[in-house]
Amino acid sequence: MRRILVAAALVMAAPAAAQTPAVNAARAAGAVGERYDGYIGVAAPVTALVRSQLATINIRRRSLYSNLAAAKGVSPQDVGITAGCQLLARVGIGEPYMLNDGAWRRRGPGQAAPVPNYCR
Repeated sequence: MRRILVAAALVMAAPAAAQTPAVNAARAAGAVGERYDGYIGVAAPVTALVRSQLATINIRRRSLYSNLAAAKGVSPQDVGITAGCQLLARVGIGEPYMLNDGAWRRRGPGQAAPVPNYCR
């Protein structure tokens, strides 16, 4: 996974910038958050508009991961997990996130950003 880490860093600028006001508001409210696999997920009920916008963001991410994977000769899942490590490291206080056990958590005050062992 190390060989795609640097490349994934370059890829992550675009998905992070693809957020919308509705998604940002849902993130601030704790309804959406980053997942371990590099995608954004629903942690609590959201509107149809937010769901639609999340789907668009995830489609863009999937495309970026697939393109990078093809260029690097790795799987899109490996790229997504590498990107997920970087995205989890950016989770803000109060924001929800999901690790590979499938449980949603919320980063609390004074807690370090979630960085699973496989990300190191």
